[in-house]
Amino acid sequence: MKKVLGIVLSLSLLLTPLLAACGTNDDTPSETPSETPAETPAEAPEETPQEPAAGEKYKIGILAPAVTHGWVAAVAYNAEVRAKELSDKIEYQIQTSTNAEEMTAQLDDLLTWGAEAIVAFPQWEGMEVPIQQAIDSGVTVVNFDIEIDADGVYRVAGDNEDMGVQGANYIVDKIGETGTVVMLEVPTSGSVSELRKKGFVDTMADIAPEMEIKTYATKFTREDGLKDFADILTSNPKIDAVYSMDDETSIGVLQAITEAGRTDIKVVTGGGGMQEYFKMMPENEDIWIQSALYSPAMVMDALDMAVSILDGETVEEVKIIPTTIVDRDNHEEYLDENSPY
Repeated sequence: MKKVLGIVLSLSLLLTPLLAACGTNDDTPSETPSETPAETPAEAPEETPQEPAAGEKYKIGILAPAVTHGWVAAVAYNAEVRAKELSDKIEYQIQTSTNAEEMTAQLDDLLTWGAEAIVAFPQWEGMEVPIQQAIDSGVTVVNFDIEIDADGVYRVAGDNEDMGVQGANYIVDKIGETGTVVMLEVPTSGSVSELRKKGFVDTMADIAPEMEIKTYATKFTREDGLKDFADILTSNPKIDAVYSMDDETSIGVLQAITEAGRTDIKVVTGGGGMQEYFKMMPENEDIWIQSALYSPAMVMDALDMAVSILDGETVEEVKIIPTTIVDRDNHEEYLDENSPY
């Protein structure tokens, strides 16, 4: 009898830790079903995928000028559209400024915030040093449109010179190799006007050397386009086409043509990609209205480039987006009722 009690006592001592372990979870039954062998481990619960923590997203800062032109407003609009589309991968902040000093201060704020990449549209001189300092600190900088003197900066832009090339080709296609063309340059826009002018003049000299080109200065606003072209119409009784470099300028040109009752002008080009201008294309059956896209939507490519770099991908330092021509034949493909430009 003593021997039996001893065996029972020994078994009790061995089972006590096992029973204690089974009782640590309130949801676990206090008794193990008799049909389940003790040596069979319980099935592990299915793991639930976890959402990435906010800190795992890339931080990207976006610097843009304050709105001075509809095209500039659309840059910030398109940047935010794309940033929202990338919200599973990035956190972002958009800052707008009116001069280089303000943009430099905003760049510092974004670096303090922890930005790993900056997409910048620096329209003023004076941004070279702060951008270089950001790059030297290990931050990726992708410039949109503007080329600046900084080592290691990436850039996404349209092809200004090719816009001029395409403008010349378009005019010759519509009016032939002879005639009178008014070219509206914008000296205050610096290299933008210089490159568009070069592409136009060089191409016209090659494909239509007999074309007469008359050059006048204006600005990238409809008000200046209207005022300046009204004077040009007065001094030029016969004009076959207008090479304008900007959609807003071209809207002013078209208003001046209408107000003067002129019917001799058969082509007006533009540049940028303005919704209001697109809608005018089918309404003017007697004039071919054209826009060489220098779309503000290209800033989306700059954001994509920044993400690709942060992902460790190899990208070209400069991405030049080819020119697209829009006129009455294809304008519907480019309509966007939400665009501010």
